Amino acid sequence: MKILILCTGNSCRSQMAQGFLQSFDDRITVCSAGTKPTGNINKKAVKVMAEIGIDISHNTSKSVEKYIKDEWDYVITVCGGANEDCPVFIGKVKHRLHIGFEDPSKVEGSEEFIWNEFYRVRNKIKEEFYKLYIEQIKSQL
Repeated sequence: MKILILCTGNSCRSQMAQGFLQSFDDRITVCSAGTKPTGNINKKAVKVMAEIGIDISHNTSKSVEKYIKDEWDYVITVCGGANEDCPVFIGKVKHRLHIGFEDPSKVEGSEEFIWNEFYRVRNKIKEEFYKLYIEQIKSQL
């Protein structure tokens, strides 16, 4: 099973979703990419994932162009920008989904508020992707 997760910057939400899906089942090949990759992984995203035992520190921010000709069981966008800008895939895509999340890296306020948003979004990503895994993906493996 091959899954591609897309976001605009490929620095935060898509990286967390990739980490979760890989942690659910090692039979899944998960990649993530961005329509406008930043080139870096958000340090707060790395930290909140590490706190629950998932290491995304070695991931890299990549362009969707790297994967456009490949075949995918799922292509999942996690932000509105990537959903709107998602290119047409030349390769075969069995399922295209959008599961949107707010971008915690864009939140303004106190440090405590910003960290709380990272935790909230991380937990929401885990919840939504676990639901997807249990309801759709697991039975196809």
